[in-house]
Amino acid sequence: MLRLALITAPMALVTFTALAQEPVVGNWKTQVGTTATIDECAQGYCITMKTGNNAGRRIGSFKGSNGNFTGSIVEPESKKTFTGVLTLSGDTVRMRGCTMKVICVSLIWTRL
Repeated sequence: MLRLALITAPMALVTFTALAQEPVVGNWKTQVGTTATIDECAQGYCITMKTGNNAGRRIGSFKGSNGNFTGSIVEPESKKTFTGVLTLSGDTVRMRGCTMKVICVSLIWTRL
């Protein structure tokens, strides 16, 4: 019985670690007052609009961990794609991206 416990305990730890969710996953209030969801997807993490005129539309994807990510986001109204960084600090997500390395934008979202 003790031997079985020693074998399964490390497996349980691995399973728990694999299930730990990146803190960036969740619902976020955008600067314009709409809601977006960040969730795991095949590309790493994806941003999907939950409310507003673009509800249900995926507007971004990024990769990374520990609060530092890189990827792209599409501004839903202009349809411009911005490539850049996303950082998480507490209940705030900050995104900074550029299109054609000329036009850059910054966004700040708060956790709901």
